[in-house]
Amino acid sequence: MKKIPQLFLLLSLAVFMLSCAGSPKMLSIKDSERSFAAGTILDTRSRSPVSFDALVKDLATVQVVYVGESHTDAAHHRIQLQILEALDRPDRPLSVGMEMFDTTYDSVLSRWSAGDLEPKAFIQMTHWYVNWGYDFALYREILEAVQRRNLPLFGLNIPFHIPPKIAAGGMDSLLWPDNTFLPDEVDLTDPRHRAYLEKIYALHRMPENSSFEFFYEAQCVWEDAMAQAVAAHLQARPMLVLVGKGHIVGKFGIPDRAFRRTREPFLTVMLVRAGETVDWGDADYVWVTQP
Repeated sequence: MKKIPQLFLLLSLAVFMLSCAGSPKMLSIKDSERSFAAGTILDTRSRSPVSFDALVKDLATVQVVYVGESHTDAAHHRIQLQILEALDRPDRPLSVGMEMFDTTYDSVLSRWSAGDLEPKAFIQMTHWYVNWGYDFALYREILEAVQRRNLPLFGLNIPFHIPPKIAAGGMDSLLWPDNTFLPDEVDLTDPRHRAYLEKIYALHRMPENSSFEFFYEAQCVWEDAMAQAVAAHLQARPMLVLVGKGHIVGKFGIPDRAFRRTREPFLTVMLVRAGETVDWGDADYVWVTQP
């Protein structure tokens, strides 16, 4: 019997492995047969891919740009940094608002932007690992760019211990001083927002005595508090807002609520991994990243 050449065996193995791996994952569009590969920047209004330069040109026309992330995805933070560096120009300098800090830390954030703090002190003074908890390295390059460019940096969040209290007992259960952090207006009437959160609520194993109504109050307080913080800090500079993508999906979270307060134009960019499914109405732009 003839021996099978080693090269043939290697080629056969490679073909087998490729066939097992299957096709690359693609971003799917709900109720559509279209799909898009990782690396695509999709303009959902024209329903067509665009270049990074075209994206930036459009983002530079509005006063607020929201970029929604998955918190633990390093690629998403690299894209946020790329957008920050492209939008911040000498003739149109940015400010930056971040979900990762609550509003009580703004004095510390100012010191960071001014270059008065080293990373270790900044982590300690913002109680990063108590409040946010994710690896600081994921955000380090963004924060270093903010400091290097001396950009105004603002916390958007409500103190982190408050939403769980509302979810457990409703807004009326808050005592002083927690109730002083409630936004001036809490909108509980958006049916799209409610439907979106009903789906999220159903996916989680909640305590037996939990209440969707209290959960929904907590989410609306959270969204309106961050929208109010955007409005409070939106002045001459355009603002880049970095938040979880769930807060901008459909625009009914932070973006629409901030717009009601400011009437300033905005655009949303949602970062989504290939293999996931989105709706055309989820954001103005969808940037497809590796799964």
